[in-house]
Amino acid sequence: MPAHLTLFRQLPPSVADELDHRLSLYAATPPPRATMTGVMDLGEGTALRVESEELEDIRYDLAEALRGLLTPQDMAPWRPHVTIQNKVQSRDARRLQTALRATFTPRPLAIRGLATWRYLGGPWERVKAHVFRG
Repeated sequence: MPAHLTLFRQLPPSVADELDHRLSLYAATPPPRATMTGVMDLGEGTALRVESEELEDIRYDLAEALRGLLTPQDMAPWRPHVTIQNKVQSRDARRLQTALRATFTPRPLAIRGLATWRYLGGPWERVKAHVFRG
């Protein structure tokens, strides 16, 4: 099932060319290995925790290249996850988390590529996708 991991929530448009170049370089390498390792409580939602040293290295490298341009939220420690439930009552989120934890086992997660998106005040528009080739 297609899903996404958000590396950064908001980057200035002025970095578009540099970002495109850097993502192209990463995409020329093998895809990062990743594992879904557990269930996360998002308060009013539920997610699956993701661990990937290689993807964290990519994010760190990008953050260093964009130092001074990141929002406080994007400078905070990264908690990679795939959201599966959002904006629900906390009790409903906890109920799902309990059910998922009863049967959850860690499993590999395929990372297919890196993409940039533009927020259009409601919908999102994909700008460009960079598929891992290695």
